[in-house]
Amino acid sequence: MVNDDDATAKPERPATADDRRVATAGDGKKKGRPRGRPRSFDRETALEKALLAFWEHGYEATSVSDLTRVMDIGTPSLYAAFGDKRSLFEEVVRVYGTGHGSFTDRALTEEPTARAAVERTLREAAIAYTEPGHPHGCLVVHAATNCSDTEVEQSLRDRRNANIAAFESRIGADVAAGVLPPDIDAAALARHVGAMIQGMSQQARDGASREELEAVAKIAMTIWPRTGTHTG
Repeated sequence: MVNDDDATAKPERPATADDRRVATAGDGKKKGRPRGRPRSFDRETALEKALLAFWEHGYEATSVSDLTRVMDIGTPSLYAAFGDKRSLFEEVVRVYGTGHGSFTDRALTEEPTARAAVERTLREAAIAYTEPGHPHGCLVVHAATNCSDTEVEQSLRDRRNANIAAFESRIGADVAAGVLPPDIDAAALARHVGAMIQGMSQQARDGASREELEAVAKIAMTIWPRTGTHTG
């Protein structure tokens, strides 16, 4: 029963089928409402923060709690967006290779000779490894320090060796073209380049300045072989 303004009791109207449909729809909306807050962090920003953490401390010493703190996200969000720690690290390394660490690929692609590519790589390494605003040195070199995860360690080793193989390929091409002497050991010369790059990375980590590393790069190029008719 309901009361009208004149206080006269009137019988309640029986519920219609439309009334029942509206009520049911309302219940469904309540039941279907998403629970919890949607993910609101910027993925690229969070990934860059993870990159800096791994770069500074290495893979082993960077814990999931460290990552969630610097990325400013919860653990469920980290796993939902990036997978586990190893998956996140693999993505970080890819991002590093196309950003901070891309100077080697650019030099090998854009320079006409192996000598020019190596000289540019060493010069740009001196800059990249000592830039302010991020950890010094190379992430691919330093992230493997004291790493007990054999798959991560092997992945980083493969990347370093791939760089050396790329230099060897360019040196071999110059030997075939007559730019370098035919008796050059392309593999050994490429290993020399790899040793210089990795050594400069460690020197930067230990506090060497850009100018000091540029001097090292300049000396390294004085041993580069030449032919009598080509400048290399």
